[in-house]
Amino acid sequence: MEKKVCIFTGARPNFVKVAPIIRVIQQTEGISYQLVYAGPADDPTLEPSLFSDLQMPRPNAFLGVESDNLNELTGRVMSEFERYLDQHATDTVIVVDDLASTMAAAIVTKKRGLRLAHLVAGTRSFDIRMPKEINRLVIDGLSDLLFTAGAGASSIATREGAESHKIYMVGNILMDTLRMNHSRWLRPACLDGVVDGQYLVFTLNRRALLADRQKLFQLLQAVSESAGSLPIVAPLRGKAFEEVQSFGGQFHVVSSLSYLEFGYLTAHARGIITDSGNVAEEATFNNVPCITLNSYTEHQETVRQGTNVLVGEDALLLRQSLSDLVAGRWKQGSLPDRWDGRSAERIVQTLLA
Repeated sequence: MEKKVCIFTGARPNFVKVAPIIRVIQQTEGISYQLVYAGPADDPTLEPSLFSDLQMPRPNAFLGVESDNLNELTGRVMSEFERYLDQHATDTVIVVDDLASTMAAAIVTKKRGLRLAHLVAGTRSFDIRMPKEINRLVIDGLSDLLFTAGAGASSIATREGAESHKIYMVGNILMDTLRMNHSRWLRPACLDGVVDGQYLVFTLNRRALLADRQKLFQLLQAVSESAGSLPIVAPLRGKAFEEVQSFGGQFHVVSSLSYLEFGYLTAHARGIITDSGNVAEEATFNNVPCITLNSYTEHQETVRQGTNVLVGEDALLLRQSLSDLVAGRWKQGSLPDRWDGRSAERIVQTLLA
């Protein structure tokens, strides 16, 4: 009997992670899927180029939920996702990452007695004050299949009581998408007149950092003054775009790029300054030096084996690290175990078992 899988997504970055799974399912007999998005069909972050760049179809269903209040969003997603499951036969639900909408879908899935799979499981900040940390704990606790990116995440799941037969170290799914698209990168127009390897990339998204304008400007000043003669390309959106543009300095602020353009930008940079865990993971795959504006990372492999360094929100430490980066004094990275671009194959084979 054919396995019917629902892949639940709650935000734009999730699609980069599920695209390889969809591709493998489409090539595999005995399994089918439906792709569900928590937000509306006209979500401006889901530009048409995203799906064409990832070579994947748009979602089959949009729940249409929008809210800045996380508790309200959770309740509305639970209601809408339950309505979706009433109308679609489903054996397994795959939820991605650690959003409030992800947790909502996980709760509904288990209340209906369906098999729940979590991608990416076992990631922790160990800061219970973070809403996402609570989401991770709830989702992992409910899941029947925990797909982890590495040995560290698998160990966390084990220590927290997950049975070993539920834990599958499948590797980092982002690497599947990077490997498939490596030859398809598009050089963005913002690099006109700029030599590959002779620029820095700056990204910013964390709300907490954007909310503290004084600290943010200290960090921006540290980046601008430590970059030497290197231009700083900053593809941003929303408040981050406004704040960095108002700062000025050496920042060349541009609107958000397409997936294939952003992939080229980061793969050919001298170095990256970011608050994004996903960007840091991709930097490790591309062997590009990366400075993360956070005190922790969900994937310690990027620090222990990869090219990533954590500086928190410490402007002095940021200056020191960026000066080393610009001067070419950086550690040599290596690829962590199973970051080989075959994670989706492992996941689908597990779903078929």
